[in-house]
Amino acid sequence: MAPLFIFPRHLQDLEQDHEEEHNRLYIHNPLDLSSLRPSQIEELVKGVSFDLSDKELFCVEEQDVFDRVYSLIKGYTILSRTCKLNLVESLRSNLAVLLPNVDSLSRVSNDEIPVLDRVASHRNAFKIYTFFLIHIVLAEESNTSSNNGSKPQRARILNLIANSLEINLELLFGSSDPDESYLSFITKNAFSMFENATLLKDADAKDALCRIIGACSTKYHYMAQSCASIMHLIHKYDFVVTHIADAVVGAQKKYADASLATSLIRDIGRANPKDYVKDTVGAENVGRFLVELADRLPKLISTNIGILVPHFGGESYKIRNALVGVLGKLIAKAFKDADGEASSKSIRLRTKQAMLEILLERCRDVSAYTRSRVLQVWAELCEEHSISIGLWNEVAEVAAGRLEDKSAMVRKSALNLLIMMLQHNPFGPQLRIVSFEATLDQYKKKLKELDPAVPSEAVTDDLPPVDNFNDNGEVDNLNSETVAKEQTDSITDTCMSQTEDVIPLQNNNLPDVGNLEQTRALVASLEAGLRFSKCIEATMPTLVQLMASSSATDVENTILLLMRCKQFQIDGSEECLRKMLPLVFSQDKSIYEAVENAFHTIYIRKNPVETAKNLLSLATDSNIGDIASLEFIVSALVSKGDISSSTISALWDFFCFNVGGTTAEQSRGALSVLCMVAKSSADVLGSHLQDIIDIGFGRWAKVDPLLARTACLAIQRLSEDDKKKLLANSSIRIFGILQSLITGFGLPGNIWYTATDKAIVAIYAIHPTPETIAADMIKKSVSSVFNDGSGDVQSDNDASSSSIPATVEVAKLSRCLFVISHIAMNQLVYIESCGRKIQKQKLAKEKKEIQNQSIDSNDTASIGTTKDNDINAELGFAASEDAALDALFEKAEKEIVSGGSNDKNLIGICATFVSKLCRNFKLMQKYPDLQASAMLALCRFMIIDADFCNANLQLLFTVVDSAHSEIVRSNCTIALGDLAVRFPNLLEPWTENMYARLKDPCASVRKDAVLVLSHLILNDMMKVKGYINEMAMRLEDEDERISNLAKLFFLELSKKGNNPVYNLLPDILSKLSKQNLSKDSFCNIMQFLIASIKKDRQMEALVEKLCNRFSGVTDVRQWEYIAYCLSQLSFTEKGMKKLIDLFKTYEHVLSEDSVMDHFRNILNKGKKFAKLELKSWIEEFEDKLNKFHVEKKEQEVTTRNAQIHQQKLGSSEGFTVATNSEDRRESNTASEETDGEVVDACTEETTISLNDESKSKVHVSEERSGVTSEKDANPGDTEVESPLVNTRGVRRSRAKKSNMKDRKDLSVPQQRTLRSRR
Repeated sequence: MAPLFIFPRHLQDLEQDHEEEHNRLYIHNPLDLSSLRPSQIEELVKGVSFDLSDKELFCVEEQDVFDRVYSLIKGYTILSRTCKLNLVESLRSNLAVLLPNVDSLSRVSNDEIPVLDRVASHRNAFKIYTFFLIHIVLAEESNTSSNNGSKPQRARILNLIANSLEINLELLFGSSDPDESYLSFITKNAFSMFENATLLKDADAKDALCRIIGACSTKYHYMAQSCASIMHLIHKYDFVVTHIADAVVGAQKKYADASLATSLIRDIGRANPKDYVKDTVGAENVGRFLVELADRLPKLISTNIGILVPHFGGESYKIRNALVGVLGKLIAKAFKDADGEASSKSIRLRTKQAMLEILLERCRDVSAYTRSRVLQVWAELCEEHSISIGLWNEVAEVAAGRLEDKSAMVRKSALNLLIMMLQHNPFGPQLRIVSFEATLDQYKKKLKELDPAVPSEAVTDDLPPVDNFNDNGEVDNLNSETVAKEQTDSITDTCMSQTEDVIPLQNNNLPDVGNLEQTRALVASLEAGLRFSKCIEATMPTLVQLMASSSATDVENTILLLMRCKQFQIDGSEECLRKMLPLVFSQDKSIYEAVENAFHTIYIRKNPVETAKNLLSLATDSNIGDIASLEFIVSALVSKGDISSSTISALWDFFCFNVGGTTAEQSRGALSVLCMVAKSSADVLGSHLQDIIDIGFGRWAKVDPLLARTACLAIQRLSEDDKKKLLANSSIRIFGILQSLITGFGLPGNIWYTATDKAIVAIYAIHPTPETIAADMIKKSVSSVFNDGSGDVQSDNDASSSSIPATVEVAKLSRCLFVISHIAMNQLVYIESCGRKIQKQKLAKEKKEIQNQSIDSNDTASIGTTKDNDINAELGFAASEDAALDALFEKAEKEIVSGGSNDKNLIGICATFVSKLCRNFKLMQKYPDLQASAMLALCRFMIIDADFCNANLQLLFTVVDSAHSEIVRSNCTIALGDLAVRFPNLLEPWTENMYARLKDPCASVRKDAVLVLSHLILNDMMKVKGYINEMAMRLEDEDERISNLAKLFFLELSKKGNNPVYNLLPDILSKLSKQNLSKDSFCNIMQFLIASIKKDRQMEALVEKLCNRFSGVTDVRQWEYIAYCLSQLSFTEKGMKKLIDLFKTYEHVLSEDSVMDHFRNILNKGKKFAKLELKSWIEEFEDKLNKFHVEKKEQEVTTRNAQIHQQKLGSSEGFTVATNSEDRRESNTASEETDGEVVDACTEETTISLNDESKSKVHVSEERSGVTSEKDANPGDTEVESPLVNTRGVRRSRAKKSNMKDRKDLSVPQQRTLRSRR
């Protein structure tokens, strides 16, 4: 019998001579292939192949064959491709033939000795072939250059090994479990191959490895070692997770034995949760493995879930995320089997309910990642229809609450969950509250009829929980399919058309849903739907806030949710969607595209009439900001061709009342949209010029006065060709209409101003000489005011001209001032536009001359012209021409208000009148509307002319400070911004007054001030002065909008250059600490400002700046504020070292507990990121701080006790000195005074001194401060003065000197007292 083959640790171990084991097969004569020629190697391979194929299968046991095969395996990497194939095929084919022979071992003769020898030979050969083939696979893997060619062979070998494990090896090894050394060898190398990601990409090889692992661990019970190896692989390599799961699932299915999966789950459950905190990669891989098992073996995991649940209390959020995913898979898949007994169903139902409760609880997890993952799982369950109606509203309310989560990823998941719940809701395609309430009331009445014993108020209290899933068993004795059908029919009947109002159903129209129980279930379902609708409707304010989020994902998903809400007709969704329109101006391309896509989806229809109706409805219902946004979107859609010509024709039909039932408001909306279209396609208005005039200024303008304003806007938007056509055909008529609109009184007061604004702009846009018609309008306006004596305003200005009547009408005067000032502004704009036209013509002329010169470059005349131009350029004639044009324009602008003589300057006369009118504060206070118009006119005149502005700046700031009307103050604040842009040098000395508007008592004025200053500072039109602390205080404004605007300002400011907030922070800190601010407000302001500083270098510099501020501050409150600011910084390693080095600058403030708390927070944060060396420094520094803090506290207590003791000494000595002086005084006057009243007075004084001594010690120092002040007046009373002076010395020593110095000072009063007594 051949020697036994025992698996060695390594291939080379076969060469070792095991003398103590005589019956062991090992290598006697190994060959070194590297010393052989290729031809010799080839002959050797052929010989081995011949022997293996020609001799018996057991020939590999022969020493010579065994030695030669070993030598070839050892040098396998240097073999040629042909030799490798021959060798592998010989070994593989022999093993493949050997495997069927194992089954024949049971059919051999009964002679025991030959049978045992035959079994031993089979076992030996089986081991040897397996050993050599696996080493060939390992050799191929180590040689990466030949991997591509070895893939088929590798897969065949591994499949053969897997097949060998599936035969009856009990016949070979004598027991159900093979030799442990054999299993150890197989599993060890199989798991090592799992570490090769390239090998696992080969599907056949991977499947073979999975079969090998499954057979060894499950069939042959090699469980403990396999589980340990699997856990090692999962923790170390992320790419093996899916393949290991394949192996585990394959073993369970093939052998109907889940012991491997159960063992792995138990190993994971028994692991210490703290280990997963340290090994984040391993935690993530383990989590993925659990989710894979839950997806493939849900019932198995559900029975073992109790082992994993305790890990919800661990610190690793990745494990918690995985467990949440596992629960989601189990809820969706593990409870679908409806078979089984009632008891097992009840157990499954309780298990499922417990899992759902855990998922609901995990929505409040401390980790944002886990909260987000839970919401994602709920969305998956919703998509798979695994959420019952009874639980539907709880999930919806949780999702609605998470919309206000501080983490953006949680908010995104919550938005996606609500979108999914709307899409898969079981309540119907319409979720209007009115619809549900109407239907619910009817079915409640019907339920009461069916069960009259139940009171109406108790109808819903006794309703069973509704569930549309059979396996939950929440509805007893009721076919849930029938209920769902009846419910759907009912909802379909009660949901009206989207454009129609809801009509309550009558009893005879209600569909019959069946018996009492079915009616109860339907009512419960309707109540659940009503609750769901109200829950979604309640989120609208939050969704509006999310559209203003700085996170683009928040905005995009919020828009998607609102679109879904509109689809299901959620109340308030239409209004919220309109609030997304301003987001079209966002600089974030994704947000702009989201808004544009949403707009296109909601409002642009295939039917052009519907599209036109949607657009004109938007235009009529929108405010000024929304109209600007709508105009931008419409222009973009027209440019892209999304708004077709048929839609434009439909808009004209609405404007011209060609569509039946069109109202004047709809006509105005259509014309407004056409004006928006004209911004991209200017020719669109030219085809209906006459209709614009007839309808816009005709009888329909009396029905809707705003129609005239929109018609003026349309005239203003005409193309140049259309303007010329209008002037040629209807100039007299159109200007007459516009002039009568401006100077007449046909429009209501509130609409007249906006219509006049557009009318004046239209005149300046189309009239060839607008100044002539403007002068006529001014004269008419002035004459309408001052030639009409029926007024109610009596002028208090005695210096007014006698030609002006004493009384005028307020409304007429206000309109007159508006017309004059607005004409003046448009005249300025007109002059500037003329200047631009001249410059443009000049540039075009020069360009044309250059082109002509280049064409005629060979002409001598052109050469002469070129020389002349060059000479003119050298002499500066071109520059002088430009200067002359500029001077001409400046003169024209100046002549608007203050240029020329007063007799000829019409606007100048009016400007002087306005200035005098605004200075009449008594009159302005009496008529606030007039003051608003007058101040607006004054501000416009100031914007036009610098001299007039300089002369009236004092008046403007006086009014903006003292005006009672918030409208006046707001207008003046906005005008200050325009003045600062136009005349920055004039406004620069008034910067402090401009910042003062931030403290206005009215919220609207403060809001305007924040907007104005933000615009000026962010556009570099105003330097950030030393008053920026006023803007910082607006961060805590009581008005939330102002607070948000201030936050936006500082965020934008932090993005400029090198972050100006960094430079401003120390000054803001200094000034805010002196303001009357609450501690919470100060902390919130500084926390926000510090958070805007991102650079580590700036943070480190702030550490030094803030630490140095401690030395210049003596107020405890400021110490605390500075320490708080330090605690809000993001400390780097360098910053922490700097804080430690600057200890001397703040050591004197460490006696305060509040300051010390902030420093402790700093050190706690530093420990989290610090390396070992820095961490030890921080701990040493913390001990130093604590020790210093304790010493400082002890010094304070000692100093306080010493001061109290000194006060006691001073009090007793004062009493002694007073007594001695009275005795001396009594002895000196005894010979002169005989009246006993002196003695009585002395006794009384002594009594008072005794009483004073018995009073509270706290007030002693305060009483003596007055006595000390009398020192100069009584130089002789040294006994009284000396203790008092030293008491003050003790006070100073409390802040500056040590405890020992205090004790030395305390001895001084006693010495001085002794000397004085002597």
